[in-house]
Amino acid sequence: MPWFYYVGRLLVRILLLLLTRWQVKGRENIPNQGPMLVVANHLNLADSPLVAVSLGRKAIFMAKEELFRSRFSSYFIGSFGAFPVHRGQLDRKAMREAERVLSDGLALVMFPEARRSKNAQLQPAFSGSALVALHSGAPVLPVAITGTERIKGATWWLRRPQITVNIGQPFHLPPVNSKLSKTELAELTNFIMGHIAELLPIEYRGIYADKESRWH
Repeated sequence: MPWFYYVGRLLVRILLLLLTRWQVKGRENIPNQGPMLVVANHLNLADSPLVAVSLGRKAIFMAKEELFRSRFSSYFIGSFGAFPVHRGQLDRKAMREAERVLSDGLALVMFPEARRSKNAQLQPAFSGSALVALHSGAPVLPVAITGTERIKGATWWLRRPQITVNIGQPFHLPPVNSKLSKTELAELTNFIMGHIAELLPIEYRGIYADKESRWH
C-alpha cells in the first residue's frame, strides 16, 4: 500500500475520536485473515474511510468512477485502497478486479446501493455484490452504519454526532443453479441487504423493513 494509506488511516482515526462519538460493535465477527466481502449501507462520503478504520484489516474499496476523474481525487481515493466502477451497468473490468482482490485473500468493501441515501434509509440495491459473492465464494460480512448522515454543514463537529458501525456475523450465499435467473439474482441481493437491515435500527431499514422474513 502507498504511504498515504497508513497516514490516512491514522488521520481518520484521530478525526473520528476528536469530532465524533465513534463506536464499533461486533469486531469479534471479523475474520482475522482470508478473503472477505464487506457490504455496508451508504449515508455519507465519510463511510469509506470510516469502514476502513473500523475493520482493523487492510481493505480495498469499489468506488464510483466519477471520483477518479480528477488527478487529486484519483490519487487520494486510489491511495486509500480503491478502484473505480461504472454505476448502472455491468462493469466487467471492475468485477474482475473485485474477484482478484478476493482471490488474493484480501477484504473488499462494497456499498450495494451504489449511492448515498438521501433520507438515511436503505435504498434498492444493485446486484453487483451478489455476483461478486457468488463468483468468488468469499464469506460476506454485513456492516451497518448509523450517524454519518449528520456529518453535514459547517458546524456539525460541534455536536460530536454519535456514529456507530455495527458488524454482523459473516455468511455465505445459498447455492444456486449454474444458470442464474434475474429473479434469483434479485433474491440473493435482497438476502444480502436483509443481513444489513437486521443490524440497523428500524428507522434506517427503508424498503427492506418489511421483507426480513423472506431472507431466512
